[in-house]
Amino acid sequence: MFLSRFSPAPQATVPAFSANIWTMVAIVLLVALLGQPAAGQVLSLHTLSGRPDMVSGGTALVEIRGVAGAAVSADLNGRDVSTAFRARRGAETLVGKVEGLRSGKNLLAVRAGSRRARLELVNYPVSGPVFSGPHQSPFVCQTEAAGLGAPLDENCTAKTRVLYYYRTTEKTPAGATKSGDLPAGLKPFDPGAPRPPDLAETTTTEGKRVPLILRREIGVINRAIYQIWMLHDPAQPLPDPWSESPFWNGRLVYSFGGGCMAGYRQGRLPADVDVSLVARGFAIASSSLNVLGNNCNDVISAETMMMVKEYFIKTFGVPAYTIGMGGSGGSIQQHLIAQNYPGLLDGITPSASYPDVVSIGAPVADCALLARYFESSSLNWTEEQKTAVSGFATWGTCLSWMKRYSPGWLRPDSCDASMPKDRVYDPVSNPKGARCTLQDNQVNVYRRDPKTGFARRPLDNVGVQYGLEAFNAGKITAKQFLELNEKIGGFDMDGNIVSVRTSADPQALLVAYRTGRVNAAGGSLGSIPIIDLRRYLDPKGDIHDRVRSFQTRARLVKAHGTPANQVILTEPKAGNAILLMDQWLSRIRSDRAAGGAAEKIARNKPEGLADACWDPAGQQIAEPAEYRKPGRCNELYPAHGDPRLAAGAPLAGDVLKCALKPVDRADYRQPLTGDEFARLKQIFPQGVCDYSRPGVGQIHKPEPWIRY
Repeated sequence: MFLSRFSPAPQATVPAFSANIWTMVAIVLLVALLGQPAAGQVLSLHTLSGRPDMVSGGTALVEIRGVAGAAVSADLNGRDVSTAFRARRGAETLVGKVEGLRSGKNLLAVRAGSRRARLELVNYPVSGPVFSGPHQSPFVCQTEAAGLGAPLDENCTAKTRVLYYYRTTEKTPAGATKSGDLPAGLKPFDPGAPRPPDLAETTTTEGKRVPLILRREIGVINRAIYQIWMLHDPAQPLPDPWSESPFWNGRLVYSFGGGCMAGYRQGRLPADVDVSLVARGFAIASSSLNVLGNNCNDVISAETMMMVKEYFIKTFGVPAYTIGMGGSGGSIQQHLIAQNYPGLLDGITPSASYPDVVSIGAPVADCALLARYFESSSLNWTEEQKTAVSGFATWGTCLSWMKRYSPGWLRPDSCDASMPKDRVYDPVSNPKGARCTLQDNQVNVYRRDPKTGFARRPLDNVGVQYGLEAFNAGKITAKQFLELNEKIGGFDMDGNIVSVRTSADPQALLVAYRTGRVNAAGGSLGSIPIIDLRRYLDPKGDIHDRVRSFQTRARLVKAHGTPANQVILTEPKAGNAILLMDQWLSRIRSDRAAGGAAEKIARNKPEGLADACWDPAGQQIAEPAEYRKPGRCNELYPAHGDPRLAAGAPLAGDVLKCALKPVDRADYRQPLTGDEFARLKQIFPQGVCDYSRPGVGQIHKPEPWIRY
């Protein structure tokens, strides 16, 4: 269940996208020189800081098990490193921070009496990449904005800084916001000065009463600006892999930021930190490349999270477990990292959630097509009819998507303002420039189409019957239904609206499913606890609509037959999801009884933690969260859809390109004349979507730990 030690997982490598799973060979070779060792005294080596084939920064935290009091010697590539190892967890275990790894393969050899063990360590630079493929270029450094000074090299390296703050006992005014870089209620703390008289105290989750002093470390890993917040008194030693601290409670929270824009830049750190969590003893880590608004590439996010967590473990010790936190784009990262890189996260608390980027990309793109059609149509379309076709609670949701993402995600010039204009693609003046479409931002994943030189794109709307549910419900006329689908159009590779519908690249479809860009509830997503937090914003035209929580649930059911590991809380009024997740994981970790992950997750939920909503008066209503089923929560907070669901797509929303079937009169509950039906067949000469079948290319389960 808990993979903080990164037990070796199957690997996949993707040359020209023929992903081949391979099992790591000869990671640990045990050689008994003088017969079989006594029971319980098998000598073995294990990396604690990360996978042995994905070490970064030239160091690895390694555990030697089965020492049993014997004299131990260790060498790295023939160099003695025995002094790096110290006792931990009794006489049979040693832990060492092995330093001086060379780039590429290294061999760590250990001897304890007559027994030997070997471990191959593969080292990568701290600037990366490890598995995400070639670094994105151009790349704008932004270390100065983070207070780290000018970058030291082309990888945006900068000197690490450590800052201290403290919580004041002075009353913080209601509604106070952060001052500059400081959250409300914090002041700078000078370790060399006398203790300030207004220094507050706090009690950790472990019951320790300590000064409320926060340590903030800022540096650069994998070209990302990272930060680590911890409760720590600088007069006391920091925790390390061999010793505990009264300040850190042994839990790591990893924070993921929202948005979704193309990268080509280092980006800024998340704007704030949950001081209440740090005050309870939790460590909180994050980085600028774990903010999808800086770089909407979940593979780079996963790689950066892995490397930052690795650094954290080598510096402070192995966390009992790691909890994901974050909303919107932050939720996407949690879902996809749990699926595609199992072992990095042990529990997740997504808020304002989406299942992934690629599967919501199609209905988001539809908004621009629908808006252009409605503006040019000679027919009269009411707001209610536009809303019905969109599937959302209000047509305003489409307008909200269009402010930035529709068709921004498809346009090569939708780059951040920090990107020099002369580096951005222009079809005439700079055809070789950087393209800021979603797929070009993940060109290492989708690869280039040799015909265009652009990244392959999985976007498709062939066969989609826009407004089908609205027509069948009698909300739009046959004339409107026909003209809408006749004139809806599609996008060219530069995001311009054209008259023909968009056809997905067949290779891009296969890649999207096989590499886990589509959330299929694979990897560990179905076997770790999930607390999904949802504010209800649908009537306001906000893009964070309630249906997305149900889409993730539908995919869990599709993959595992049950959503038992997911709890959906709508409009929660009190409490902290991290504290609830901490209780849940702690109970699972202590459960030594028989049973698999699913059983332990189900039987160890904290009391009262179940699907629920809260009414406007703050009263909790505990009832199963089910899409459009009878219930008080759905009366208070009805879930809606999107243009694809309103065209008949399944709730899971995981079909990128639908299979086709002939136009069938039986599919329409409103009358169509002979001429109208003939026109419908002309509009869809290849047929219409058949959502009873899997999508085109939807034949692969996501493969974990792929290299690009």
